[in-house]
Parts: sequence; structure tokens; C-alpha cells
Amino acid sequence: MCGRSTAAAVTMALGGVRVLELAGLAPAPLCGMILADFGAQVVRVDRLPWPAAAVGHRDVQGRGKRSLALDLKRPQGAAALRRLCGRADVLIEPFRHGVMERLGLGPEVLLQENPRLIYARLTGFGQTGKYAKSAGHDINYLALSGVLSKLGRKNENPYAPVNLLADFAGGGVMCALGIVIALFERARSGRGQVIDASMVEGVAYLSSFLWKSQNLGLWSKPRGENLLDSGAPFYEIYRTSDGKFMAVGAIEPAFYNQLIKGLGLNLDELPSQMSLSDWPEMKKKFASIFAQKTQAEWCSIFDSTDACVTPVLSFDDAASHQHNKERSSFIKNDQGEMSPRPAPVLSRTPAVPSCKRDPFIGEHTEEVLLEYGFTKQEIAKLYSDKAIEFKNLKANL
Repeated sequence: MCGRSTAAAVTMALGGVRVLELAGLAPAPLCGMILADFGAQVVRVDRLPWPAAAVGHRDVQGRGKRSLALDLKRPQGAAALRRLCGRADVLIEPFRHGVMERLGLGPEVLLQENPRLIYARLTGFGQTGKYAKSAGHDINYLALSGVLSKLGRKNENPYAPVNLLADFAGGGVMCALGIVIALFERARSGRGQVIDASMVEGVAYLSSFLWKSQNLGLWSKPRGENLLDSGAPFYEIYRTSDGKFMAVGAIEPAFYNQLIKGLGLNLDELPSQMSLSDWPEMKKKFASIFAQKTQAEWCSIFDSTDACVTPVLSFDDAASHQHNKERSSFIKNDQGEMSPRPAPVLSRTPAVPSCKRDPFIGEHTEEVLLEYGFTKQEIAKLYSDKAIEFKNLKANL
């Protein structure tokens, strides 16, 4: 379900929370979109001057946001942001260490003027440490966290699963969690604070189970030979006869028994499930059996069981799958674009995501500035000083 009313935006969990998101790469936009989906009034502060390639560009994670185009390198632009922060609840800042301080917009300045401000700093390596001023991307943060060393198959290099783990999970989601925690604490103390959201530390924290389960023997063998990293035949992905795939996660003995039954095998004629030396041969046996039927045929066999066997779905197939359709797990905006519904689902104040297209750069500059207390004359002066820009300049300015 999407298509929120004004009333819905107010009654959602984060209704009335004002957020300024300084435009950046993937993690910060996700963080802002999460807050917007749950009712926050998120303004994306887009940078000026516009790169030629950015004309008409829109952030693919801009759902529910508005765009204000501001040149922070001009003193008038920096001063405007400083004034905006005086009325905001949250600032999401994705720049490298020291950038905001050089602009005179560091937390010591902004929190002095607005002690209730939550200043969220989302970076790869964090605000301190040897790499604090270094460039990096998801794969680098994943590497430094230790997590990348655990990902990949036997006798292959470690493998980074696109940029989901460090950028989005360790970065965007963890930063959103930090903001919500800080908002909760502010309700008691009345004070804002600075959030140092490091993607290295965020993804490391996500991997707490890996760290804390090392003594259990789950990761005692080399990468790709353990229970959950593609070593086990019953926790693996198998190709079907039509070139599709089935995901198998039959860890518990009761589930494993149902897997064996569905494959048409006799449990008494097989090695013990946890006989590690037999895993490679069992994997070959399972692979040869899965290759004999189509994905749809395997679904008809396993869908009504607890064998923990599910189809590996494409995006299109996931959106049209019966289970996901029954839960309305995917939504379509007014441009016909499909995307996942916000999660988790709250019973009383659920997210009601916007159905509108994502904002164009500078589309709401005047509207936002007026809301934050700027006069039309002040806005006109900022425009003449080239500190702001509009997608469509209003005739009355």
C-alpha cells in the first residue's frame, strides 16, 4: 500500500520530525528514505553547481523526500543551511571527515545554535582513526571489518555480495537506527547529540554472531567448508533443469529428513547429515537430482513441506510471487516503478510510503525555505547570489 494523505504522514511513527539530508551516495539516501517512509519530513539538500550529468537527475532512493538545491561553498549557502539546521530535528551528513568543519557547519557550531539537533555523520571509516580521511567504498569497509574474509566459496577469493552489507546495512540502516535511538533519548533529556556512524563498525556489528560463535565450531574450517558458507550440502543453492535455482536451508534434522524425502532418497542409505567428509559427495548427489526437474516442479514438491527449500526468484518473480502478493510486500509508484514496501510492519502506525515520483534536484527549494522561515525577499537574494537554484523558477521571485 502506498499513497499517503497528509493525515497519514502526521500519524506515522516519525510524523513531524524534520530531517535535512545532505545529498550523497547510496547509504545516506537509504537512511533518509527509511525516515521518510515512516513519516519524517525529509528534505534532500542537493549540491550546487549542478554537474552537467545531473540535470534532470533524481535520487532513486528519494521516495517521500523534497529537494532543495543549495551551494554550500558560497558563504550565503552555508549560512542558509546553518539557519535551516536551527529548525531541524536531524541532519544527515555523508561527507568525508573535516568537510563540514571547513564550511563552518561542524556539530560544535550547529548544536550550540540548536541543542536539540541530532547530527548524524555517516562515513565509511568513522570520524577518527588512521583511515578517517581516506576514500573508500563498500568492498573496502567490508574488508576492514573482517566480514569479507568469511564470504566466498572454497578455493576462491573472498566475494563481496554487491554493496548491500557495508553501504546499506552497516551504513544506511544502522545510521537510521542511531537516529531513532537519539530521537527517543531526546524525548527524555531534551538534548540532541552527534552520531558517528561508521560503515566498517556497522557491518562489523551486524556480524556479531560470526564473532561470538567462533568457539562453537561453526567457522573452524576454511572459508567455504563450514555449515553456513556453502560447505554443507543442505545449505546450498542448486540449479534446476530450466536453468533456474532452488535455495536449500535444511539445517535441523527434522527439516533435513523432509529434504531427503522430497529428493526421493532414503535416509537410511545415506551418510549421517553431519558427516563433514561426505559433504562434497552429497553435494554432487543433490546437484544431480535438482538438475532433473524444473524450478516449478521442485516448488510443487517442497512448497507444502518444512524442508526449507525455496525458489531463487528474480526481482520480477519476487514481486509476483503468491506469498509476497498476499502480504503486499512490493509496491508500485505512480510512475509504475516497483520497489519493496517499507519494513518492518507496525500494527498501529505503519509506514505509508509516498506513491509520487522521486524529487528532481531543486524542485522544492522555495517551498522548503518558506517553511523554514525565509521570506520571499531573502529567497530572491539567495537566488541572485547563486546560492540556491530552482528546477522551475517562480515568476514572482
